[in-house]
Amino acid sequence: MSFDNPDLVAVWLTVRLAALTTLILLVISTPIALWLARTRSWWKGPVGALVAMPIVLPPTVIGFYLLVAMGPNGPIGHFTESLGLGLLPFTFWGLVIASVFYSLPFVLQPIQNAFEAISERHIESAATLRASPLDTFFSVVMPLAKPGYLTAMVMGFAHTVGEFGVVLMIGGNIPDKTRVVSVQIYDHVDALEYAQAHSLAAGMVIFSFVVLLVLYTLNPTGRRK
Repeated sequence: MSFDNPDLVAVWLTVRLAALTTLILLVISTPIALWLARTRSWWKGPVGALVAMPIVLPPTVIGFYLLVAMGPNGPIGHFTESLGLGLLPFTFWGLVIASVFYSLPFVLQPIQNAFEAISERHIESAATLRASPLDTFFSVVMPLAKPGYLTAMVMGFAHTVGEFGVVLMIGGNIPDKTRVVSVQIYDHVDALEYAQAHSLAAGMVIFSFVVLLVLYTLNPTGRRK
């Protein structure tokens, strides 16, 4: 198994994209997951369905609407141009935004499940000790939700690494800028370079196995009591 320089660049770009996307999603998902886990509002159903839509929507549909939204006539495009940032399609940051939308439920749902599993008695006990809501969250909720966060981190990173349709729609196929591993494999196959495609594809298979192994090892709910 050997990689040439374009392959290594694609791997590094993919790792950067997945790491940054996962970090952003952890920050975004925490307040949304906490609200979904605790609220009794009728908005819970619509909001939960909205954030879970990337699970069932084809990646090309998500990519198309993000491309329109971030284009010169879209609201995001107008906003970024007004800030002097230019347009986001076919840039690394465009890939980041698309990946955040596409991988959101894979990070949010494990965190939400972890929050929902926390007993109200722990929250009430902290309140009786006069802990502020912020103190309660960081000293009680976060430690108890650690398994959910570990699962969310692994799932978010792995799902971003495996993207194809969304990143191809938003990022295109620009070497050193938007060509990630999945697109690089496609390029190799399209050029009948099966040896190079096999090297990258085999690496993805090994990566997928390691991800599942980590999930089954770290997730306590998967163990027998």
